[in-house]
Amino acid sequence: MQTEENSYYVRLGEGQYRSTIHAQGAWNPHEQHMAPVSGILTRELEAFQPREDLRMARISFDILGLIPAGEFSVECKVLRPGKTIELVQAELIAGGRAAVRATAWRLQRSDTSAVAALADTPMPALAQTSGEQDMTVWPGGYIRSLQLRAVAGLVPGRGQAWLHTEHEMVDGEATADLVRLVGLVDTANGVAPRVDPSTGEYLYPNTDLSIHLYRQPAGKWLGLDTSVTFGDDGIGLTSSILNDELGPFGRAEQILTIRAIRA
Repeated sequence: MQTEENSYYVRLGEGQYRSTIHAQGAWNPHEQHMAPVSGILTRELEAFQPREDLRMARISFDILGLIPAGEFSVECKVLRPGKTIELVQAELIAGGRAAVRATAWRLQRSDTSAVAALADTPMPALAQTSGEQDMTVWPGGYIRSLQLRAVAGLVPGRGQAWLHTEHEMVDGEATADLVRLVGLVDTANGVAPRVDPSTGEYLYPNTDLSIHLYRQPAGKWLGLDTSVTFGDDGIGLTSSILNDELGPFGRAEQILTIRAIRA
């Protein structure tokens, strides 16, 4: 059985959790990183009134403020019921307020293999990477929980990398592939930073994360084909094509608030 030493969360009760050091954020030591938060909310949405005939096709996360480390609860509800399409919501509640709100469209499954097509270019295979690298420019327990293998050509603002974690999402419970991989996607903003965060000159956290899934992902490695754009008025965008070891399965976007740190 897993222990909390290698899990992101400990279950305290139905819909109640406590974060471990492995969920610690990069911008503040007393907050959670959005990546594992995305994973735990996806886990709750997957377990909420599940239907075999539908699957999640888009998950949007709005970050409503600092996500405190420690104890929190998750509350789910149906926003738009339907026979073939439904919209569900999960909120992470900490300190008496909603810190993150996730909404997910569940769409009807059907056999469309006759017209299936792929426009996104697959990443180089995991075996073609240059070996494990670190992300020590970023602090925090979540970053230390990762294994990262960069593809040759990684430069500020543009690059490809494969990510993996040995940690389970919840202590003592197996993690589904969807939950594991979605729980890594928010790392995209740190894989090819346009400005080195260790300089202390700028902050550029994301205020949202939107993931579109045109295929159900599988496996334990997430490939991020990422581009980072900084505008000239304090707003930026991190865009990623998401890969598993079978190829591309979706896309992710993160809007950034860029802030100069004045001494």
